[in-house]
Amino acid sequence: MHEMTPLYNRLEEFIQNKPISFHVPGHKNGSLMDKHNLLKNAWNFDVTELNGLDDLHSASGVILEAEKLLAALYNTKKSFFLVNGSTVGNLAMIMSAVNEGDQILVQRNSHKSIMNGIKLTKAKPILLNPSYDLEWKVEGTVSCETILEAIKKYPSAKVLILTSPNYYGMIGELGRIIEIAHKHGVTVLVDEAHGAHFAGSAHFPPSAVELGADIVVQSAHKTLPALTMGSYLHFNSERVSLNKLQMYLSILQSSSPSYLIMASLDLARSYLGTYKEEDFIYLLEKLQKFKAELSTLSQLKVMNYGNKAGDPLKLTIQSRCKLTGFELQEKFEEAGVYCEMADLHNVLLVLPLLKNKMSYPFEDAFEKIKKAVSPYKALNLPVEEDKGAAINLYTNIVELKINELEQPKYSKHEILLEDSIDKINADSIIPYPPGVPLLMPGEVITGKHIETLKVLVANGCKFQGNSSIYEGRIAVFIKK
Repeated sequence: MHEMTPLYNRLEEFIQNKPISFHVPGHKNGSLMDKHNLLKNAWNFDVTELNGLDDLHSASGVILEAEKLLAALYNTKKSFFLVNGSTVGNLAMIMSAVNEGDQILVQRNSHKSIMNGIKLTKAKPILLNPSYDLEWKVEGTVSCETILEAIKKYPSAKVLILTSPNYYGMIGELGRIIEIAHKHGVTVLVDEAHGAHFAGSAHFPPSAVELGADIVVQSAHKTLPALTMGSYLHFNSERVSLNKLQMYLSILQSSSPSYLIMASLDLARSYLGTYKEEDFIYLLEKLQKFKAELSTLSQLKVMNYGNKAGDPLKLTIQSRCKLTGFELQEKFEEAGVYCEMADLHNVLLVLPLLKNKMSYPFEDAFEKIKKAVSPYKALNLPVEEDKGAAINLYTNIVELKINELEQPKYSKHEILLEDSIDKINADSIIPYPPGVPLLMPGEVITGKHIETLKVLVANGCKFQGNSSIYEGRIAVFIKK
């Protein structure tokens, strides 16, 4: 029995099929970093805190030097390597800036790690609903008007947590929002997991670091050539204690940090720091050609940001045939093209951050996608009169009915989903990816939530949290 290695064998099989990566991590199966020995001699680089190799938790040598180069690239007071992903960065920044019982403002379509950080601090989140884009059929970004309304309604809230860009690469009014928050004495924390590459070129949208956010967390592994779990945290605040932040990073990060991950973070910073104008011109030419080819397929619609700020490395393709986004993803995968994620209407591709003269199998990917959708007839689908997604309800600002401090007074009971309207949800319900909670514990369940959950389950969406949702059941709070 123990001679079996099912996970390793499956990975070997997967690699041998030569899949085309349009998903994270940003090294794209190592193709962006094939000149380095790190990937060829991984076992030799997997070491520990030996003399001369420094210590992540008390950096004074080569790790400190590498982090100083990182801070210089992003122009920060202090930057950190993270070896436990952006999750640990999000937890640490929230725990360093938020106290138990604090009211805080948080963008509703934030990653579960943000919501878990709030849960650990036992803070009282005020959820800020994003706009809903009728054309893209996705949640967008939070408006300045919503921020101003929330600050006026909850003047005691002194921390604002944002996610930018969102999963689809949308930026919104981030710079103006940070200005508004700071004007009112509000600390701004930003989960910029998908924006680590923005510092590489003036042609990319401005980073939250550049726009003045207090603390910013980035998943280097998502768009840069770093190993999975490799992330950065940037500190630029006068409002948050650096010592407190460092304490939480020390507590939450592994005491045996991976030198493989740290070395890849160093290489990824160098890759971005040496990114030139000619590299971006070459990249843009390749991406535009790929998008133009995809646009010739009548079964698909390539979504564009128009005159709004957006990430050119994110490509959203909307179904214009009978297939849902989930089904479209399956067809792409059967053809050997792997996307980052899907929703009911779209598939999302994460494109490679190429440098000049680098090759990538765009032509092969196009032919595979073309073959995958060729059996299906194109449909003329007008923009629907849609009221928005389930998290975009009848108000832009939502307060939990039962907050974290009050929840221990209640017990959990499972009931049928259709009987749960106006009840208080007791578990996180998280479609994954992207890992954005559709329902949080303590939140009132609406008819829109129930309708959306039924549609998502019926169309094959995967969830984290209570698996009973697949059987049409949901946990609710009942007073003890």
